[in-house]
Amino acid sequence: MVRDSRIPGFYKLTREERMKKIHEVTGIPEGELKPLFDPGSVDMEILDHMIENVVGSMTLPLGIATNFRVDEKDYLIPMALEEPSVVAAASNAARMAREHGGFETDDTGPVMIGQIQAVDVPEPFMAKERILEIKNELIELANEQDPILVRFGGGARDLRVRVIDTKVGPMVVTELIVDTRDAMGANAVNTMAEALAPRIESISGGRVLLRILSNLADLRLVRAKATFDKKLLGGEEVVDGVVAAWAFAEADPYRCATHNKGIMNGIDAVVIATGNDFRAIEAGAHSYAAVDGYSSLTKYEKNSEGHLVGSIEIPMAVGLVGGATKIHPVARACVQILGVKTATELGRVIASVGLAQNLAALRALASEGIQKGHMSLHARNVAATAGAKGELVDRVAEQLVKEKNVKVERAKEILEELSK
Repeated sequence: MVRDSRIPGFYKLTREERMKKIHEVTGIPEGELKPLFDPGSVDMEILDHMIENVVGSMTLPLGIATNFRVDEKDYLIPMALEEPSVVAAASNAARMAREHGGFETDDTGPVMIGQIQAVDVPEPFMAKERILEIKNELIELANEQDPILVRFGGGARDLRVRVIDTKVGPMVVTELIVDTRDAMGANAVNTMAEALAPRIESISGGRVLLRILSNLADLRLVRAKATFDKKLLGGEEVVDGVVAAWAFAEADPYRCATHNKGIMNGIDAVVIATGNDFRAIEAGAHSYAAVDGYSSLTKYEKNSEGHLVGSIEIPMAVGLVGGATKIHPVARACVQILGVKTATELGRVIASVGLAQNLAALRALASEGIQKGHMSLHARNVAATAGAKGELVDRVAEQLVKEKNVKVERAKEILEELSK
């Protein structure tokens, strides 16, 4: 368990010193974290069985965001991504939230929806009624497919039916509501939907086509909120600027697309680090944002004391059992660092990261501009691309930022000058 996620100067440490600090703070044995610190040690045999036609692996930088306190518990946040400034920005926003207790969260439970599509139904609305009449029978049949899930307190909970109009005629869509516990749930829900298909086909008089989970997990929502200190943000003028920037996104889908992308910068990074399906999370987030016209996944307002209050509500279909989360040794190490015990706890932490990331981006936009912090970190990438190594990376990057000319060509010139 993480004792304190507040690690001042963590970014100033060398990589070896950071590794040592993670051991100290989490108490996790070095051997269990080796795959994270040394990706080359991951057995290719494991990767060869994860997907088809394996020829190698793609390594992303994996950083640790600090300062996070969620529901009165401290967390170190593993984040896997290639974009500069994201880890630093999330850590900084979390530090601002700590001043007022950190993040508070709640959720609607690990509930997923499986859809069974019936076409060519002669009497769609009568078929809907007949399906609902045998709802209990169908729920029982679904639960027979996964007795282990039921034993752990999950399983099919309810069933609903909709008649929808489409370009090829009306369809009867039966939706199974399933508590998936600590699994993301795709396999369990799809198996249940498959089992119900023949019975629904016979009672509806139509043909069943698709039997599959929906990634619009609007019954599996996570909410997080935090108060960000006005002084740490830069004053009430910045608070007002963040609220205005959010209002712009809420009103305009062109701005909102980038606004929500910024949220997902943080969320996807944790989802990837823990071996979860970031494509499913992306699909769920953006479809949920578009239900009533595309809008922001976050909300902001200024409280009576002038501090900024932010919140997020987002579908969060993540799991701790099955898939890459259990198979990939780096994902297992990341889950250990997080110290989460349930999929719901993981979802709450990830939502908090999304809120922190969004706040950091809006603060930058409302004050010095997004490019200042981003480009200073990007300059290090450019310096490395130009061939700089060791301490020369920072020296070249510093000069690039000073000149406001973050280009590879200029980096090469600076590197040549320093080498003389």
